[in-house]
Amino acid sequence: MQSLLTLCAVQVTRHQKLACRALPSLPRELYPALFQAAFMYGRTLVLQALVQTWPFPRLSFRQLLPQPKQLGWPERPRKESVQAVILALLAAPRRKPHLRVLDMTGFLDASCGQDPTTMSMWARSVAVARTCLSAQTRARAAQRLAKRRKLDHQAPVTNPVEVHTDLLVNRTSYSVLKEALQTSTCGPLRLRCRDLWAEELSGSSTVALLELLDPVCLRQVDLRFNNLGLSGLCTVVPHMAKFTHLLSLKLQYSNVDVRRLTTEAEGNFQKFVSAIGQLRCLKELNMGSSRLSGRLHQLLSSLQGPLESLELPFCALLSGDLSYLAQSHHAPHLKKLDLSGNKLSGDLLSPFQRLLKEASASLQCLDVTECQLMDVHLVSTLPTLCCCTHLRYLGLYGNPLASAGVKTLIGHSQALSELQLVVHPVPVDCYKDLPWPPSSANLLEGTVDEEKLASVQAELQQLLQTIRRRPDVLWTMDIYGHNSLDYFSL
Repeated sequence: MQSLLTLCAVQVTRHQKLACRALPSLPRELYPALFQAAFMYGRTLVLQALVQTWPFPRLSFRQLLPQPKQLGWPERPRKESVQAVILALLAAPRRKPHLRVLDMTGFLDASCGQDPTTMSMWARSVAVARTCLSAQTRARAAQRLAKRRKLDHQAPVTNPVEVHTDLLVNRTSYSVLKEALQTSTCGPLRLRCRDLWAEELSGSSTVALLELLDPVCLRQVDLRFNNLGLSGLCTVVPHMAKFTHLLSLKLQYSNVDVRRLTTEAEGNFQKFVSAIGQLRCLKELNMGSSRLSGRLHQLLSSLQGPLESLELPFCALLSGDLSYLAQSHHAPHLKKLDLSGNKLSGDLLSPFQRLLKEASASLQCLDVTECQLMDVHLVSTLPTLCCCTHLRYLGLYGNPLASAGVKTLIGHSQALSELQLVVHPVPVDCYKDLPWPPSSANLLEGTVDEEKLASVQAELQQLLQTIRRRPDVLWTMDIYGHNSLDYFSL
């Protein structure tokens, strides 16, 4: 339930012109509540006035805005609100400015772009970059005017504002973001990137961006769909060593295959391994869709500290890879583990179970989507899985489990007191004419007997109602509507 202060702020910001005129006479303690209400309900005039007269040195979206789907608030803020805050940075302050840092980091995520009423991460990145460029253009124009008037045109920019944000860059937005980063080092708005997502960029373009980023602020680098290969990665990754707070590196879909390397490619792999080892603070690594068969030991043993999140989906892992991981110094520290797309039903099952045992005290998120796990494999894994008492997310979609296996899992889930979300497959006994054993493609594309599925779902819901002690646990077959937990939320 919203507080009385919040309810009052919502009502006050409805009358935007009156609220703007009243701001100078209001105590500064009311500003956070007014900002929250104006932002969530799209009161753009009030927002701009609040930013221009902000009485504190820092304005942080994460601290001021409510959590998504929080009771009493709109599900998502409108894009007009984000635009209003960004544009307010260009307006002349109404009084002596106190704002030194605008922190827009952690604001929603890339998926919000699917909602046309919100501002996508890509659009937000471009808008912030263009605002920084406009501010620099205005500052230079002011300097030229001062020069003509024989004033001190070499005076440094007074009271610059640091804009902390997460950036999503692709080929379309690369030029404007690069220019903004280049010019913001001495402009009135100083662009600082916390998390960088770069899609479909060449190695040289990626390096050029990395060279422009603040070495202290960067926390995560996500290079996806860049097709860099080993030669590209061993060029790019060494430039990351300067980032002293880099915790997360994601290199999915980088076109890496170490199974049959030429002499030159083997040298590139060794350079890549060495470069990864220079990232002293690294806690999360994603090598999704890299073919790492038999080489996981070489890759992970180079790291100076234990990982807390390891994502290896569709990496063609062998039993030796999981055996190493189970015995490594990483296992007891893992909070998140993604082994999706690796066949765990064969000779990988035993080392996988040993790995679960070693990670049981810390593991919070486990994704084994499309791992060819049948009921017999799940049942044999349950004793170890139930030792993972801090588990919050379990992804099982795309495995050939029958309704009996899902029911068995539900029965044992009472031991997992912190469980929040389980994404399970459509039971195999709910398909029509399914070949056996079914492939992942069979399960994704096969014809489902809707009547049978409805009956099984009713049985599962009845079982959940019978044993459920925590109604907030969600069991679903919707893999697209529910994402795995982010490492930084664990």
